[in-house]
Amino acid sequence: MAEGPLRWEVTAGVAEVVIDHPPTNLVDGAFIVALRELLDALEHDDGARVVLFSSADPDFFLMHGDVHGILAIPRGARSRASEPNVAAALFERLHRSDLVSIAVVDGAARGGGVEFLAAVDLRLGSERAVLGQPEVAMGILPGAGGTARLPHLLGRSRALDVILSGRDVESDEAVRIGWLDRAFPHAALGREALALARHVAAMPPASIAAVKHVVDISLRSFEQALVDETDAFGALTAVGEHVAPMQRFLESGGQTREGETTRWDEIMRATRDELT
Repeated sequence: MAEGPLRWEVTAGVAEVVIDHPPTNLVDGAFIVALRELLDALEHDDGARVVLFSSADPDFFLMHGDVHGILAIPRGARSRASEPNVAAALFERLHRSDLVSIAVVDGAARGGGVEFLAAVDLRLGSERAVLGQPEVAMGILPGAGGTARLPHLLGRSRALDVILSGRDVESDEAVRIGWLDRAFPHAALGREALALARHVAAMPPASIAAVKHVVDISLRSFEQALVDETDAFGALTAVGEHVAPMQRFLESGGQTREGETTRWDEIMRATRDELT
C-alpha cells in the first residue's frame, strides 16, 4: 500500500508499516480507518507474522487524538456505554491479534498516540522518544484504552502518576517503568527494530499465537492461564510442527553438556533453521 495514513510492505514475514499522516500524524478518523484496513489485510495474509510500525514524521510517532473532533461531540444527556468506542476496540483488536506488533518510537507520542503504543506488543524507542497522557488537564481522560491498559503495563501508582500529572516521560524513564521495552541510539533504532521483527517472524506462527493467548489470559486469571497453557502445549505437540526444529536442536548439539555450555547461540540458530 502506497497511499493514505499507513503504507506497508510485507517481506520475510514482517509487515513494515510507515505512519505518514501529515501535517501532524494525528490519531483521527482517517488514521482509525487506515488501521482497520491494515488489520483486515494483514490478518488474512499468511505471509505476515509481525507488524512493525514506524513514523515518517521527524517529530511525532503519533501526535494525539483530534481535539477539534472531541470538541464537536454533542453535550447533554447520554446513555451509559455498553461497549468500547471505535478507537479503543480497534486498538484492542491489534493487541489480541495473532500478529506480533512492534512500535519504533523516535519522537513524541501523546494522548491517543501513546494509547496506540500501549496496545502494541513491544515498544522500542530512541533517546528522542517522549510519551505523555495530557488528557486530564483538558477535562477528559485517556479514552482509547489508556486508563484501562496502563495499570497493567506500569502498575497502578505509576499509571496514576503519568495520567494525573500529564507530564512528559522521556526515554530513559519510560524504559525504567516499562512504558518502553528497550531503547537504542537514534542511528541504530531502525536497524535493531527490524532485526527483532525478523527474528520473531522466523518463529513458528502457531507458537507465537499460543504465547500471546496464554499471556493475555494470565493477566485476567492465573489459574485459567495454567489450564490454557497446558491445552496449548498439547495442541502444538499434536500438530507436530515441533518435530523438525527439535530434531535440528538435537542434531546440532542441544541437550549435551559441551553444546549447551559452548555453542548455545549456534544451536539455537540451527533450531530456527538459520544456518541453511
